[in-house]
Amino acid sequence: MSVSEGTIPFTVAGETYQTWYKVFGDLKNRKHRPLIALHGGPGLVHDYMTPFGDLVASHNIPVILYDQLGNGKSTHLRDKPESFWTIDLFVDELVNLLQHFGVQDDFDLVGHSWGGILGVEFEIRRQPQGLKHLVLADSLPSMALWNQSNMQLLQPFPQEIKEGIMAGLSDPDRYHKALLVYHAEHGCRIKPFPAEFLYTLDQVRPDVGDITVSKAMFSGPFKEWTVVDQLHQVRVPTLIYNGRYDISQDFVCAPFFQRIPKAKWVTFEKSSHLPQWEERERVMQVVGSFLQ
Repeated sequence: MSVSEGTIPFTVAGETYQTWYKVFGDLKNRKHRPLIALHGGPGLVHDYMTPFGDLVASHNIPVILYDQLGNGKSTHLRDKPESFWTIDLFVDELVNLLQHFGVQDDFDLVGHSWGGILGVEFEIRRQPQGLKHLVLADSLPSMALWNQSNMQLLQPFPQEIKEGIMAGLSDPDRYHKALLVYHAEHGCRIKPFPAEFLYTLDQVRPDVGDITVSKAMFSGPFKEWTVVDQLHQVRVPTLIYNGRYDISQDFVCAPFFQRIPKAKWVTFEKSSHLPQWEERERVMQVVGSFLQ
């Protein structure tokens, strides 16, 4: 399997930045439309999404991963005001990536967690003619449902873990330590965590990663975010999936299934928030079959 990496110029308000990407498979001689994978966060990185590269071997589907602006190997912009960071900015970056590879007329999307938000917002806001399938992986249609789920799932945990999670990015070290404990139950139940997932979680530590995007998005666009009443505008066949122990509990995912006209829903019984690692082979079989 061929793997290539590089950067794509992305111009915003007259300034040009770089979006870093990794391609699994051959885009030029492809026999199937490519799948673009949108990582979570906001403020995380592509590394934990690498299992989707398996689709090249199993289903002959080329896969494009990338680090969203402000994160990972893409341009970091620590001095930008919070107002710079919007959902439309990340939609524009995705459009720019599609055009760079010349695949804007025929492509599929998989979005994990926040990546699912980005994917569904792209579909609702832009109605892209080239999008053929959408996969909403362990995602959410509203922050209210996500917050409700987290509050429920936190109840059995010790007080210091609850307080660490609630502190969030106002106390990154405490938050990160609590996050590791919480995610051992509801993030990824593989022990020890895959190195790619640990590296991804490290991005919420300011001494390792860059919390600019996370802080801006959670204090701004995400506070009362919802698309529940707009889901009927999703035109394409959509696969929704979650894990039995997921933060994206069934009641979180339900509006996707109830309101998107062409929807299929699968729950992975041995997984939490990372079925692509916890039940890797089955997830790729389900996703690959859906995209055929």
